[in-house]
Amino acid sequence: MITVGMNYHTLPGKQTDFEEKFAAVIQALNAAEGHSNSTLWKDVSDDASYLITSEWSDDSAFQDFIQSDAFREVTNWGKEQILSDRPRHKIYKH
Repeated sequence: MITVGMNYHTLPGKQTDFEEKFAAVIQALNAAEGHSNSTLWKDVSDDASYLITSEWSDDSAFQDFIQSDAFREVTNWGKEQILSDRPRHKIYKH
């Protein structure tokens, strides 16, 4: 089992758009093989900063997901219209 921390920072005023898009992304995550749970966290000191924690059966399941068309479509949309910076991912192994 691994937990992945995915860090995102939005453009000013785009927080609601990001949160709404996450509701759609969670459906893609839940359909991904090896995914068990994800949670969206919002930074209390910077309301444009977010962390998504995501639990996976193993590293290869997560890597398969981030190389999928579904993930690519979401990140391309976010990169062009929502995010102020590239997402950063960190993997924690149990």
